[in-house]
Amino acid sequence: MANKFVQFLQDNKIDPRRLIVASFQLEKLGPEDRKAKLAKRQAKGGKAPAAAEGEAKEPVKRRSGRPVTPRLMASVTAGKPVTGPAKTRVLRALNRVLEQKKKKPVDLKTIF
Repeated sequence: MANKFVQFLQDNKIDPRRLIVASFQLEKLGPEDRKAKLAKRQAKGGKAPAAAEGEAKEPVKRRSGRPVTPRLMASVTAGKPVTGPAKTRVLRALNRVLEQKKKKPVDLKTIF
């Protein structure tokens, strides 16, 4: 018997390889992500970055830089236990593919 995730992919005719590609595009670190990581690293070391001194900005949600891998997809499709952040990355990639197919996004409980 297929698990909910595999059944959802089959019902919507989505190839798991598309999720891997979409995740690589979504999770790729951009210049703003690298700047945020640098500012965090400098603040931890005791040096205050120039941008943080002038104005107090709310922290922006950064990309993880860790995309969905073929190994993760194999674990998910086999029904093995997967960590929460990994499930979130798979969900983000799945919603991106569904958006490209002009379908409504799903939530975590629908596929896991």
